[in-house]
Amino acid sequence: MKKQVLFAAAVLLSAFISAQHTNVLISNSNAPEEPSIYVNPTNTDHLVGGANINNVYYSNDGGLTWNVSTLQSQQQGVWGDPCTIVDTAGHCYFFHLAWPQSGSWIDRIVCQKSTDGGATWNDGTYMGLNGTKAQDKEWAVVDRTNNNIYVTWTQFDDYGSANPNDLSIIRFSKSADGGETWSEAVKINEVDGDCIDSDNTVEGAVPAVGPNGEIYVSWAGPEGLVFDRSPDEGETWLENDIFVSDFPGGWDYNIPGIMRCNGLPITVCDLSSGPYHGNIYINWSDQRNGADDTDVWLAKSTDGGDSWSEPIRVNDDGAGKHQFFTWMAIDQVTGYLWFIWYDRREYTDSNTDVYMAVSTDGGDSFINFKVSETPFLPYSGVFFGDYNNVSAHNNVVRPIWTRLHDGDLSVWTAIVDVDAVITTGQKETSALPVATLEPNYPNPFHESTFFSFKLREPATVTLRVYDMFGREVATLFSREARMPGKYVEHFDASGYHLSQGVYYFTLSGENLLLKRKMMLVR
Repeated sequence: MKKQVLFAAAVLLSAFISAQHTNVLISNSNAPEEPSIYVNPTNTDHLVGGANINNVYYSNDGGLTWNVSTLQSQQQGVWGDPCTIVDTAGHCYFFHLAWPQSGSWIDRIVCQKSTDGGATWNDGTYMGLNGTKAQDKEWAVVDRTNNNIYVTWTQFDDYGSANPNDLSIIRFSKSADGGETWSEAVKINEVDGDCIDSDNTVEGAVPAVGPNGEIYVSWAGPEGLVFDRSPDEGETWLENDIFVSDFPGGWDYNIPGIMRCNGLPITVCDLSSGPYHGNIYINWSDQRNGADDTDVWLAKSTDGGDSWSEPIRVNDDGAGKHQFFTWMAIDQVTGYLWFIWYDRREYTDSNTDVYMAVSTDGGDSFINFKVSETPFLPYSGVFFGDYNNVSAHNNVVRPIWTRLHDGDLSVWTAIVDVDAVITTGQKETSALPVATLEPNYPNPFHESTFFSFKLREPATVTLRVYDMFGREVATLFSREARMPGKYVEHFDASGYHLSQGVYYFTLSGENLLLKRKMMLVR
């Protein structure tokens, strides 16, 4: 009887959590799949997204409604693998593969830019062109201290070739001028892969920025899961890749009802001012527990990537069910890790839900919750792409996934109720931070910028600016009693005769010290 009561309570708890998250149809036109989404850190009501092959979406109300269009590039063509990001100025970028008028299929990585929130896009610039070799599966990240954009991807000598002389490598390029130009692409991996586009091909390169401007990236291939880093904005990389984990069963595995499926890794780094600042995390899925039991995993490093934890299981169901197509994002305000994946824990057939998880303690524990309102049934005759996606900033969390209904593909998001997930999952409100300090905007800045912070309870706080040597250069207010709420403070640097360089601003109080880095340019 006690077990039945506990089971009923668990079911009610799961239903309560899943009921909090309004599902929003983004689009069911143009056969969308393999979606990407990004919450604009400078304005979390603004989101930009994309899906194969050339679908582009943007929202100005936090994801409740969406504008839908298709992306065109006269010179480069548009051929899938969408990745959307937003820079420090609020400009949007859509990275994708190419099918150029003059050139070969997927012979370069293309970057298209929008300066009006996603309504219109330029024709694009490109990187990585290397004869007729294929450039595939790119991802990008913005360094929010200098607005550099870093991109990593896989190059195939001959895509799909089984010739042992044809190799795959990981390449890197960057832009320091808002995507107008790109550095010459360089190889960063130590051990090459084959070109079959399977377990022994090197793939899954998703870059992350470290606390001192490092670039971190991991990928899967013949050595399993490996990690690389650059200390100097991509100028140099490690001579030897660092081993993270084996990949039992390989990254290319079978899931009933899915045409093809992969467990490729995603890398993020905690840049928040919280207790896990500097931690690096890698998320992937594999079948180490058997071909009928795909699981979602996390490894973390607390020493800059020199050493890694054993794999930590993220999904909390029993054995024998599939969890696949995982993605991970980190909220750089709270330091929380957010995950999304497809989940079949409740079914004996191929019916599929969308689940998420959050970790508020640096990957030590996870709260699982269902985010989709109803299941769907995929079948292998319909291609689902290679990934879903999630983005988070300052407790605005927006997943994106592909769904199949009556033979039609569609992409969806959800308005995740963060407070409901965390307070219900942890049974206490103390998991939420007393205060959060957002990155300043704009950053870098010329004369003035804005500081934003949020208080969840009454506090007496001080807001100051320091130079890179820790010397105080400005006090915006000192020991002011503030009520719960969000505050925005204007900082005019022209009155302080500051030279160009790196500065820090802090929000402090009793048992409180939050710190952010910014850059003044002349």
